[in-house]
Amino acid sequence: MAAKFTPLHDRILVLPAKGETIRTTKGGLYIPDSAQEEKNKLGEVVSVGTGRIDDKGEVRPLAVKAGDQILFGKYGGTPIVLDGEEYVIMREDEVLGIVSK
Repeated sequence: MAAKFTPLHDRILVLPAKGETIRTTKGGLYIPDSAQEEKNKLGEVVSVGTGRIDDKGEVRPLAVKAGDQILFGKYGGTPIVLDGEEYVIMREDEVLGIVSK
């Protein structure tokens, strides 16, 4: 990533894992997007914000950090493009979990 991007507050920048989507069955039948299973997505955290501001006005650090592999919902976050690469920016509470290697 050529440009440096730092999310604000409790937001994180994620590079989604590239995966193949099966568009046909083994017999060659086409499967439309509307019939495809909804699956969660895997991605790598690229950068994180400073943290969430709680009710007392104090900043709580995020549980995720740059380099973590995370699982998030199919429709989680907002897709963005930086330097021609597709990323997703989301709030930490949209993360379903951290995947251990």
